[in-house]
Amino acid sequence: MNVTSFWASRRNRHFLSNFLVYFILITGSLVVLMPVIWQLSTSVKNLGQVFIYPPQWIPNPIKWENYVKVFDLMPFGLFGFNTIFITAFNILGYMLSCTVVAYAFARLRARGKNLMFVLVLSTMMMPVQVVMIPQFVLFRSVGWIDSLKPMIVPSFFGNAFLIFLLRQFFSGIPKDLDDAAKIDGCGTLGILWNVILPLSKPALATVAIFGFLWHWNDFLFPLIFLSSEKNQTLQLGLAKFLQQVYGVGQWELLMAASTIVMLPPVLLFLFTQRYFLQGVTMTGLKG
Repeated sequence: MNVTSFWASRRNRHFLSNFLVYFILITGSLVVLMPVIWQLSTSVKNLGQVFIYPPQWIPNPIKWENYVKVFDLMPFGLFGFNTIFITAFNILGYMLSCTVVAYAFARLRARGKNLMFVLVLSTMMMPVQVVMIPQFVLFRSVGWIDSLKPMIVPSFFGNAFLIFLLRQFFSGIPKDLDDAAKIDGCGTLGILWNVILPLSKPALATVAIFGFLWHWNDFLFPLIFLSSEKNQTLQLGLAKFLQQVYGVGQWELLMAASTIVMLPPVLLFLFTQRYFLQGVTMTGLKG
């Protein structure tokens, strides 16, 4: 076999292997995305097209007014405002509390610091069902039931997982930078603000994304603490909408409402996945 035929054969094998890999990945992606594609298709159908067999993937006509009807039947604008308000303040709470605690664990010297860090991490092993009733009793005793306070205030006291994530990232920043900042006159908080935080944008973005996904998709805690319609969130509104349309079978409206609720987290991850993956990888959470 001469050199030309050898390299041609090698290129052919490389092309076939790449073709096989891409074929498997594209096929698997289509299988995974099939329910989402069906949801998007159904959200712009009329009722008569929903149960057609075989399924009609491209509706004719396309009924964009289904998305308008959703807001006519249920105050999703109010629910969306409540959800955005809760989510934004939870992200702010995590940024403030988890950053300070993680910085203390990563950079400061204190007796018993490692033991306290282990105690913080041990709270991650406690199921959420264990604390639901004590939290309900506590918030009822202070008169916070059916208000947004139980959904916001706990985030200002930190989160064990996010503290661990930030602590791992902060520990990877060279401590020589702290010494240089001290020479320039920075104190403890000055080092955090001027040195640590500017270098921790991927980790902070990861904290924000986790906080957004947790509270945007949260159903259980709003169900426990919120009762009046003026305080309810999108997830509770979607559950109520399911009950409302279940009897009349308006599944196209349910798919439109589900798309509205699903779209913000999907867009957030698409536009911030680079920071999210970088933050998770650099904090030692990769598989």
